[in-house]
Amino acid sequence: MPEGELQRAVGRNLRRWRQARNMSQEQLAELLGYHRTYVGGIERGERNLSLQSLEQLAERLGTDALALLRP
Repeated sequence: MPEGELQRAVGRNLRRWRQARNMSQEQLAELLGYHRTYVGGIERGERNLSLQSLEQLAERLGTDALALLRP
């Protein structure tokens, strides 16, 4: 697996989750308690989330952390 691929997978899956609910990045950021630019960075695969952060993110979304890691 190429370096950074898990970060990009999380970003793609987060974007899909958000778009499936017709939410803007700003709305998702508000739901998560993050800044909009931070959410954008996650979606672009620029943010290197810790496993604990990934677990918290998944919990706030009501999904499984492993689902966010799947390609």
